[in-house]
Amino acid sequence: MQADKLIMFRNRLVKVWRHLARQAKRQAVSCYRVYDHDLPEFPFCIEFYDDKLYVAEYKRQHGMSEEEHDDWMEKSLLVITEVLGIPKENIFLKLRQRKHGRLGQYQKYGEVQHEFVVEENGLKFIVNLSDYLDTGLFLDHRITRQMLREKSNGKRVLNLFAYTGSFSVYAAAGGAEEVITADLSKTYLNWAERNMQLNGFTGAEKYRFVHADVKQYLKTLPADYFDIIVMDPPTFSNSKRMEDILDIQRDHVTLIRQCMAGLKAGGVLYFSTNSRKFELEKEKISAATIKDITKATTPFDFEGKLFRWCFYLVK
Repeated sequence: MQADKLIMFRNRLVKVWRHLARQAKRQAVSCYRVYDHDLPEFPFCIEFYDDKLYVAEYKRQHGMSEEEHDDWMEKSLLVITEVLGIPKENIFLKLRQRKHGRLGQYQKYGEVQHEFVVEENGLKFIVNLSDYLDTGLFLDHRITRQMLREKSNGKRVLNLFAYTGSFSVYAAAGGAEEVITADLSKTYLNWAERNMQLNGFTGAEKYRFVHADVKQYLKTLPADYFDIIVMDPPTFSNSKRMEDILDIQRDHVTLIRQCMAGLKAGGVLYFSTNSRKFELEKEKISAATIKDITKATTPFDFEGKLFRWCFYLVK
């Protein structure tokens, strides 16, 4: 029975890999998702990062003993290496629980920090497939980042809940006059600064990094100052370093209103959330334009599998 299921997995992986690899080559994309829980018996997320592979197994009640699970994993990895042509030493394996928001709980796989640099649209980013909650680059916002780049020339840009600062890098690459990157995590803020430096964007006046609880920081924004704000918060957070719990469904109206107050007339807010059941309370938000750009910002490798929302709001 297991052999039959492995054949099913192989066939599915071959099919999606052929389709996606062609599109990736055509678009000159080297970091992309290949497979995401396509078959319930093989609950993996599989992503390419150049010549390396990130494989996350979603935690579930599989009913196997430890030995049976190890055997199943070995056979699954053999299929993955054979179909995708990636040697086993270039595969980084994680166990992932489905939790609130992007950052699920991960089990460390090995103790050695493994950073390397990848390229996206001619820009460089540090990724780490082994040591943190996520890899350092959210692949699903590839198009959104490029949209920002195209609108950033001469603009003042604020990147909130910035993670490793990929939006900040794109804004700087687009010729932004000023980029402020804000996050609660010193680790990720440092990572963001290194990503900026890696691309040659340095200068304390032009590129600033703010270590802050964003919910509190938003209360201090100067009025009518920014041209563009990017806000991609977690669905839920009760970090001890925060003064208050963040619940994006409950709090999004307040957060968006505070962003709009900080924007100039005609300024733009890109707001994204990974809350699957999220509903934007438009009637409580004052904006010249509110547009759902989820579909427009969905990359080829996430079509039909993207569980996040993205909105474009104009003051």
